[in-house]
Amino acid sequence: MAEQQPQNFLEVEVKLAVDESTGMPDLTQLPGVEEIAGTREHNLSAVYYDTKDLRLTRSKITLRRRTGGADDGWHMKLPQGSARKEVRMPLDDPAQVPEALRAQVRAIVRTEELTPVAQVDNRRVEITLAGEDGPVAEFCDDHVTAWSLLPGGERTNWREWEIELTDALAGTEEGNTLIEQASSFLIAAGARKSSSPSKLATALGDAVKTAPLPPHMQGSLDDDSPAAAVVSSLSKQRDAIVDWEPRVRADEWDSVHQLRVSTREMRSLLETFEGILEGEELGRLEDELKHAAGVLGVARDAEVVEERFAELLDSDESGLIDDAARAHIAGDMRRDYNDAHAEIIAMLDSDRFMDLLDSIDALLADPPIAAGDESKKEEKKQSKEVLYDHLKRGYKKLRKRHEKVGEHYYDTDLPLHEREDYVHDVRKAAKKLRYSAVAAQDAGLKAGRLAKACKRLQSQLGDFQDAVTSRDRIERLANEARERGEDTFAYGMLYQRELARGEEALRGYDDTVREVRKAFKKVKP
Repeated sequence: MAEQQPQNFLEVEVKLAVDESTGMPDLTQLPGVEEIAGTREHNLSAVYYDTKDLRLTRSKITLRRRTGGADDGWHMKLPQGSARKEVRMPLDDPAQVPEALRAQVRAIVRTEELTPVAQVDNRRVEITLAGEDGPVAEFCDDHVTAWSLLPGGERTNWREWEIELTDALAGTEEGNTLIEQASSFLIAAGARKSSSPSKLATALGDAVKTAPLPPHMQGSLDDDSPAAAVVSSLSKQRDAIVDWEPRVRADEWDSVHQLRVSTREMRSLLETFEGILEGEELGRLEDELKHAAGVLGVARDAEVVEERFAELLDSDESGLIDDAARAHIAGDMRRDYNDAHAEIIAMLDSDRFMDLLDSIDALLADPPIAAGDESKKEEKKQSKEVLYDHLKRGYKKLRKRHEKVGEHYYDTDLPLHEREDYVHDVRKAAKKLRYSAVAAQDAGLKAGRLAKACKRLQSQLGDFQDAVTSRDRIERLANEARERGEDTFAYGMLYQRELARGEEALRGYDDTVREVRKAFKKVKP
């Protein structure tokens, strides 16, 4: 039998600590609450799961198996802005974490075993609060007994009040107002802000300190060294990759693009700062990041082209796009994207991708800092000077590629795609220089203006490249339509529009490059 699909809920709540002797307030005095719609008592028991190095807990994620109450089952809670997303699955196998939940945190957990780390038993009085149009929130009076299952863990008892919005109000302005007013009301009634973010955190207590750190948190470098600045930037991209991976699985908007950006930025940093970090492992890591970005790129290109096709169709006033062409233009790219997204999921589930994540963590835990005569020379320089030298090399590469654009782009004796590739090379150089400038800025170098100028250039040339990619897909669709015996006039018309949009994207290109040059001159070691 196929595993059931998880159910997703948005959890918006506030938890407050309260003494055992504190009396219950009149909850109908809460703004927006007209009556008590029901009261129930539950005896809840939850076993929380995590890796031995508490990867979920450190990521503010909880995974529990709970019995008792109306929502028996497996529950996973993940951060989502100021709220949390709760994912639930039934207790088909109480001894086995459902694969659908494990997939949500695969990039964090990897192949590590998930085992019990705490048990939380709770005698709960649950009160349904209703307004004029029905239930608005659940108020819970919890009497908790918890055991930390970590080495040195202890038994703990406490009481807390919790108020959680119903699904209808969660994420709404009305619901946010109710939560704020309820928090103030309950504090006035004798509660206080809790010093712990969750029942699990309270249950684990100081025993958390006995757990080993995950690999990526184990490294330690001199904060003033060039390597520390580079590793800090790499660490940010590592966290971004791990954060975007489950969103790509869920096919959230822009998630494929953001995961691809993170993998490419990490690869670019490794290439740009070669000489600060070194070793054969860096080359292998760059190749693996390139592979991942390539798989993501197929779906991203389909996504971009689909958006551009929709815009072209919506803005067409000619009336010359026939129904057959419109159907293929609107539908074929969606099928391309769905196929490419399936390939991404296969990649994310692969041992190869897990090995890539492990390799990144190993690098952060023990950075391969350059050794030898060259590094000794750099050790004598200030960190900012070392990073400036790498920025300078990146800027020179951009400038040389820009010169080739001036030399070849308007040479109509060359094939169109060859001329366009020169422009694309400038974009890639601008992207690398931007990533390097951000890393240098984090280390204290005044490179913020350079990063912004490179971002503008990268964006401008990105619009140009999107037009090129879209044009190529239109040509492919036209060839397929011709093979089916269909009229291809509409495709030619759209091709010409994208050609014009590409030229429009390049308007002011020289001025944008000039801004990069001015910004680089302002950077001083």
